[in-house]
Amino acid sequence: MKRKQIGLQCLMYAIMALILVFLLFPVYWMVVTALKTNMEAYKYPPTLAPNEPTVSSFKSLLTVNNQFFVYYKNNFIVSGFAALISTCVALVSGYALSRFHFKWNRWILAGLLSSQMFPVVSRMISLYGLLGKVNLINTRVGLILAVVAAQIPFCTILMSSFYDAIPRELEEAATVDGSKRFQTLFQVIVPLVKPGILAVGIYSFLMTWDDYLHAATLIQTDALRTLSVGIALRYLGELSYDWSLVNAISVVGALPMILLFVFFQKYMVKGLVAGAVKG
Repeated sequence: MKRKQIGLQCLMYAIMALILVFLLFPVYWMVVTALKTNMEAYKYPPTLAPNEPTVSSFKSLLTVNNQFFVYYKNNFIVSGFAALISTCVALVSGYALSRFHFKWNRWILAGLLSSQMFPVVSRMISLYGLLGKVNLINTRVGLILAVVAAQIPFCTILMSSFYDAIPRELEEAATVDGSKRFQTLFQVIVPLVKPGILAVGIYSFLMTWDDYLHAATLIQTDALRTLSVGIALRYLGELSYDWSLVNAISVVGALPMILLFVFFQKYMVKGLVAGAVKG
């Protein structure tokens, strides 16, 4: 029996190792290619490790391609504001969805869920026309509002699950003590759902950081482009690609997300688990 259990555990670990290799290999290949020369990056069959590792692509990125830092800054601005606005809206709307139950509550929840079923491209024409009428095309504000509008439904549903895990008796006790609704929300309930707030904020930041379609459609000025669009339009040529430079940019672009997971992974897992348990 013990041998059978040991065999099953070994099999599970082997499968997990294969899945881990499958998921991490693209990251490894990105880093390895960034350390190659462009000639070696085009070599066939490809080398699994650089013959002569070089950081020339990173030097070129820091010295020659200064426009990269413009895209990098824009990405931080748009992602930061989108995460802040989405979290603030979800903080209130998620509470309303969790605590105020009436006959239309299920339809509201169904509407929020159904909005996630449609691809982003299906609403880009109407979104472009709407933002054009208020003169927000080719502006950071317009891009931020478009991204926020796409994220609020899921952020609201996610935030409401965290509120559902908080006993209503706490609010009733605060009301007996004379606390008003918003006072109870921000002084009693919000401190208890901090992991959820962090999870919603990080989710919104990650989704905005990787966004391409909104930025490619709504922004035309090169100085306002975000990182994903800037890489596609500036560093990927029609006839040839500088793969070493593109992968060096990808490595630097992925660093904020890696650091975000390293420092906040514990709180994200705690928040997701807390929001998944009711009662």
